[in-house]
Amino acid sequence: MLERLPSLQYALHAASELALGLRPPAGAEIAHAELAAALAGARDATAEIAEVLEHGGGIAAEPLLPEWRGALFRVRLARLRVATPKSLPAEPATEPEPPARGDALAATLLALGGATVFAAGATLQLWPVWALGLALVASGLLVYSPRP
Repeated sequence: MLERLPSLQYALHAASELALGLRPPAGAEIAHAELAAALAGARDATAEIAEVLEHGGGIAAEPLLPEWRGALFRVRLARLRVATPKSLPAEPATEPEPPARGDALAATLLALGGATVFAAGATLQLWPVWALGLALVASGLLVYSPRP
């Protein structure tokens, strides 16, 4: 692990310099400054862990681990805040349309009437009456269409 810390420290240092060299978009200045500060803090915490590991070993570095993990987590959190786009403004609320009760009532009556006419035609074995019943049911479907 000790051999990987210098490369991590360098990557944090390079990212910190890149963050300082960028001009953040309008409205993202605070998140950008937070990322730069988090990168610098993680770089310093990594350097401190590396130094303590080199001179004192793993037991001496153990008390510093929570701080180091916190610094790395702060970088992840700051990156998320920079990368997450701001939400779009909500569309202006429009007046909801009143429910179309007349259409629903007409469709229900057409469907019930069509089913009754169809049943009568089937009972009397008159196919033109069946067709009329089917046409009434179909017209009930055309009259009413639910709104999303």
